[in-house]
Amino acid sequence: MSRWWPRSLAGQAIALQILVIAVIVLAGSVLALLDARQDGDMAARQQVIGIPTALAESPSTAQAIESGRATEILQPVTDAVRTDTDIAFITIMSPEGIRFTHTDPRQIGGHYLGTIEPALRGETFTEVYTGTLGPSVRTIVPVRNESGTIVGLVSAGITQQTLAERWRSQWPMIAAVSAGALAISLVGVWAIRRRLLRQTHGLRPDELRVMYEHHDAILHSVSEGLIVLDRTGVALVNDEARRLLGLPPGPVAMDDLPEFLRTYNPGARDEVHVTDERVLVVNRSRVDNRSQDTEVVTIRDRTELQGALGELSSLQVLTESLRAQAHEAANRLHTVVTMVEMGRPEEAVKFATDELALSQHLVDRLSADVGEPALVALLLGKTAQAAERGIELSVTEDTYLPSDTDHVPLSGQEMVTVLGNLIDNAMDACDRDNPWVEVTVTQQDHALLIRVADSGPGMDAATFEKAMQRGYSTKTDAEHRGLGLALVSQVVKRHNGTLTADVTYGSVVTVTVSDS
Repeated sequence: MSRWWPRSLAGQAIALQILVIAVIVLAGSVLALLDARQDGDMAARQQVIGIPTALAESPSTAQAIESGRATEILQPVTDAVRTDTDIAFITIMSPEGIRFTHTDPRQIGGHYLGTIEPALRGETFTEVYTGTLGPSVRTIVPVRNESGTIVGLVSAGITQQTLAERWRSQWPMIAAVSAGALAISLVGVWAIRRRLLRQTHGLRPDELRVMYEHHDAILHSVSEGLIVLDRTGVALVNDEARRLLGLPPGPVAMDDLPEFLRTYNPGARDEVHVTDERVLVVNRSRVDNRSQDTEVVTIRDRTELQGALGELSSLQVLTESLRAQAHEAANRLHTVVTMVEMGRPEEAVKFATDELALSQHLVDRLSADVGEPALVALLLGKTAQAAERGIELSVTEDTYLPSDTDHVPLSGQEMVTVLGNLIDNAMDACDRDNPWVEVTVTQQDHALLIRVADSGPGMDAATFEKAMQRGYSTKTDAEHRGLGLALVSQVVKRHNGTLTADVTYGSVVTVTVSDS
C-alpha cells in the first residue's frame, strides 16, 4: 500500500477526499435509481387506477354494455386510450368476466384472468397478476348503470416489464449527472491539492507533526519575547512576550500591544522602549517576499542590565569626579608652590585654605543633610562634572534626607536613577550663555520631593509627555537622549508618584513620591 499511497499531507488528504466523493456519488446514483423506480411504480399505479375509473364512470360505457354492442363500440375507444397512455391493456368485461375488449382481439370473448370478486362487491381493487401479457399491475373497477346496478367491469394494467423499461431508461441521465458531479468534484479536489501543496510545502504528516512539536517547544522555552504580526493583526505571541508586555491569556489583539508595536516598522534594530515596569530592546524584521506584510518582533528584557548600567554610570561619575578633583588639586598645588617660590607664603597659605574650605564645606553639608551615601556621592560627582563643563551646579539649602531609609519611598538605586538622569538632562539643556543647574532633594510629610531646575527653555506639555514615553535606538550617542526621562517616569509610575514640568524661574522638573 505504501508504494501507491501518497506520502505528502496534501496527497493523502486528496486521496481520502476522492474516495469519499466516489462513495457519495455511487451511493447517490443508487439512491436516484431506486427513487426513480419507486416514482415510476407509483405513477403507474395511479395511471392504472385513473384510466379504468374514468372509463367505468363514463355513462357511454354502461350504455354500450346494455346495448349488446359493447365490443363494436368500446374496442376502438380502448385502443385509442391505450395508445395515448402507453398502458399495456384495457379490458371491459361482463359481470361474469367475459371480455368485451382486449389488446389482442383474439382474446375477446374469453374469460378474464384475474380477481373480480372485490369489483363485483363495488370495490376498486388493484393487484399484481400474471395474465395473457405476462406479470402486470392491474386495477379492476365496477361499471354501474343509471340505477346503480353493476352491469360490467373495467380492468386496466401495465406490465412489469414496461415498468422496468421506464426506470431503466433513466439510467443514462443519472449516470451522466453522476459523472458530471464526479468530474467537477475532481477539478475542485485538484485545486485544493495545489493549495495544500503550497501551504504545506509538500511535507508528510509526520514531518509536519515534528515541525509543530519543535516549533511549540521553541516558543515556550526561548528566553526572548517573540511576536508575529501580519495583515490580520497578531498572529503569534510566545510566553516570554506575554510576560514582558503584561499581555492577557488567550488571543491578543493589536489594541492589547503597547503603542510602539502597533505600527508597521520592519527593519528596526535594537530599539529601546520603556514601559511602566521594564526597559525593553526591540528588533523587528520582515518575513521573506512571499508575505511582505508579515514581520517578526523579538523583545529582550534590559531592565536589570539598565540598573547595572546605572550603577556603572554612577561609578563613572565618581571616577570622573575624582579625576577632575585630582587634576584641580594638582593645579592648586602647582600654584601654591609657585607662590612660595616667589616669596609670598602668606598668600599661598590663604589660597590653599580657601579652596579647601569651600570644597570641604560642600562635602560636610551633603554628608550631614543627606542620609543616603549613594546620593551624596552622586551629587559630589555631578558637581565636579558640572564644574569641569563650566556649569554652575548648586544644591539648595532646603535639601534634606533623613538617614532612616525605611521611611524613604525610593531605594538608593532608584534615587540615583531619578536624580542622575534629571541632572544629566538639565546640564544638556541649560542655557550656554548662563549655564546653571539647581538641585533640591527633601522629605516632607512622608513624601519625597526631588526638584531639578536649569536655565534652559524647558518643554511644553506635549513634548514632555512624548519624552517620558518614547524609545530610542542605541546606534548613536545622539539617539540616547530621551531615555533618561523615560526611566525616571518608569520609577515614578512604579511608586504611584507624580512627574511634572513647568517653566518659572527656569525649566523645572519635579518628582513627588509618597511613602503611603
